[in-house]
Amino acid sequence: MTGPGGGVGGVGIDLVEVARVRVMLAEKGAHVFERLLTAGEAAYCRSKADPAESVAVRLATKEAVYKALQGSAAARGIGWREIEVVRADDGRPEVVLSGLAAERARELGIARFFVSLSHTHEAAVAVAVASRE
Repeated sequence: MTGPGGGVGGVGIDLVEVARVRVMLAEKGAHVFERLLTAGEAAYCRSKADPAESVAVRLATKEAVYKALQGSAAARGIGWREIEVVRADDGRPEVVLSGLAAERARELGIARFFVSLSHTHEAAVAVAVASRE
C-alpha cells in the first residue's frame, strides 16, 4: 500500500462451482441471465458452447468485486447487475460499475479494478484488486 489516496483499496476472491451454475441454468434458464447478468454479459455467455462456464466465471468476478467494496451497511445493497464484466479491446477482462457499486467505489477512492479470472469445466475463480491509482 502506498501513501494517502494511493495503493490498494480492497481485495476480493471467489470460487464458483460450474456444476452448480449448470443446475441453476437448467432449473431457472432465462431468469438467471436476466437477474444476475447484464444484457452484454448474457449475450456473451449464450454465444459459448458451454454457457455455464462463462456464467460461473462472471458470477465469481462479481462476488470478488463485491467483497472488495465491502465495509459499509449500504454496500450490502449492491446488485449483481451493477458489476459488469466486459472484455477490453485486447481481450483482458475489465469491470464496469454502475449504481450503488459505482457510488461505493467513489466513496473508497477506487479508480479501477484489476481482475484475474480462470475457469475449468469444474470451477471458476476470480480475484479483484481495487486500485486507488
